[in-house]
Amino acid sequence: MSFGKNLQYLRQLSKDMTQEALAEKLGVSRQTISKWEVDAANPEMDKALEICKIFNCSLDNLFREEMDKRSDAYSNLRVEEVVGFRYIEHTVISTEPESDAIGRMYRIAKENNIDNPRVIGWDFPNLSLEQMNVFNMHGYTAALILPEDSTPANHEIKEQPTHKYVAIHIERPFDNPFVTIPGAYQTLNDFMRTNGLERAGNEVIPCFETDGENMDVYIACK
Repeated sequence: MSFGKNLQYLRQLSKDMTQEALAEKLGVSRQTISKWEVDAANPEMDKALEICKIFNCSLDNLFREEMDKRSDAYSNLRVEEVVGFRYIEHTVISTEPESDAIGRMYRIAKENNIDNPRVIGWDFPNLSLEQMNVFNMHGYTAALILPEDSTPANHEIKEQPTHKYVAIHIERPFDNPFVTIPGAYQTLNDFMRTNGLERAGNEVIPCFETDGENMDVYIACK
């Protein structure tokens, strides 16, 4: 845990706020911010509370958490308008549902002559406590984004409207997937909180990740 690293992380999330800009907001020198960020000094309580107000976080966030879960694998943190699309989906509930759900989407794409299929996925939350705690199951939904000229038979076609998302890119997500992918979602949540963005309702897919050797993770926002 490092207050300095947390402060630097929050500053970078807030539209890459400079040390000078933060110093002006707090009424201190840039050198003071620099000392804080290398843990050469800590702010007085009144300044710590001002920092919490600026970045919409708590004292526990600042001093007790390891907020910077990013790594060299992450890049292109952004707000993006995702253009609407048509899709079909398939949900699997098992101990390892991702590959089965995603694989089914690729098979449907092949059956319907869809070249270079675009597949996305997200965790399926509607499981019972018994499924999760006794049988160690979880759910995953995979979706095939349909080209305009494709309408696979015997599948329910759903539509996603154009909507605003926060997003981040991950290089080699499966090198350490149980750390890197959750860390990407946490980074997006930190970014939303720091910049005053709220999660969207149920009118769109609330979050999803792209399939492939590299991955983009998205969370819908208002």
